[in-house]
Amino acid sequence: MQLAIVGGGLVGASLALALQAGARARGWRIVLIEPFAPGDAWQPSYDARSSALSYGSRQIFERLGLWPLLAERAEAITQIQVSDRGRFGATRLSAADEGVPALGYVLENAWMGHCLWKALDPEVVEWRCPAEVTRMEALEAGYRLHLGDDSSLDCELAILADGGRSGLREQLGIAVRHTAYEQSALIANVSPAEPHGGQAFERFTEQGPLALLPLSDERCALVWTRPPVDAERLQALSDRAFLSELQDAFGYRLGALRQVGARHVYPLALVEATEQVRPHLVVLGNAAHSLHPVAGQGFNLSLRDAQALAESLLEGADGPGDFAVLQRYLQRQRQDQALTVGFSDGVTRLFGRGESLLVAGRTLGLLGLDLLPPAKRWFARQAMGLGTRSL
Repeated sequence: MQLAIVGGGLVGASLALALQAGARARGWRIVLIEPFAPGDAWQPSYDARSSALSYGSRQIFERLGLWPLLAERAEAITQIQVSDRGRFGATRLSAADEGVPALGYVLENAWMGHCLWKALDPEVVEWRCPAEVTRMEALEAGYRLHLGDDSSLDCELAILADGGRSGLREQLGIAVRHTAYEQSALIANVSPAEPHGGQAFERFTEQGPLALLPLSDERCALVWTRPPVDAERLQALSDRAFLSELQDAFGYRLGALRQVGARHVYPLALVEATEQVRPHLVVLGNAAHSLHPVAGQGFNLSLRDAQALAESLLEGADGPGDFAVLQRYLQRQRQDQALTVGFSDGVTRLFGRGESLLVAGRTLGLLGLDLLPPAKRWFARQAMGLGTRSL
């Protein structure tokens, strides 16, 4: 029995790890196909891209036995301050109030990848990298994957985890719903004068939301949403001029902002595949749904999908490519996906626009969160990726 995961990034590797023990017991073989060869050694970098892990994602990695290693470079988010620039509306979410050690964690993507790749057993998981699937051919009981080196492999189940711009998804005729936000995200790491103390900041401005997340080595990860032309202008500024504009937008909650690393700009949109399962096929990760980064839910939702898919495949009495098994997985995750996509999109639309009525509404909303503990707890649990699940 052979399963092929197309895309060995964080989502694909997490799925392989979630399947590993069960696959070993069942005699399944997992093939990870990845265009970029994973590095053998961890190389720290000031400019490393990072992801925010929810508390619920920590629980998943704990069950997979990976958390102790990940935690070596995980920066805990102990408090989130949410504010609206120039207005009274504000709220604070605290790990202590929620009875958890942290609301979430920020980890460098390269470190997560290193830990995941290190945990995969080569006797169960075979790497094909650097390698790229150029074409997929449907068979009666699976798929034949044609690779760029003119080789091919057959599998009973193919999982597309090759990113939001998946060419294979398009090649298979799987349509997407594309909602452009007419915004771009400027991503960079910055160093403030004062220790961040595990605080994360979500600040909403007239031009778009700004998030500053705590990173290791007293750095902060910046996600600054701006109109596309303005994001490109900010990217082209000198470090000094950029820090001056960022300081003006963020304020002095962490003192003076002293250093900024490489800046990258990405156009933002909500992208959802209209099909996530077919017989012998699953679309996973950003290939299934790409979310706005302001709510920090994209990777966390994909990780929950990967865990639910692994559980469904291992629980199923039928073969892993059986359509009924894959439909049960999708039904299992449908509510989580709908709530998370709705939460992320709603926060984006409410806080990404400057119309006076919306500004007044969100100001009252932020004040209301502090005044209404049940609403504040619901908001915190969504941010922690827990939904209605108990701790």
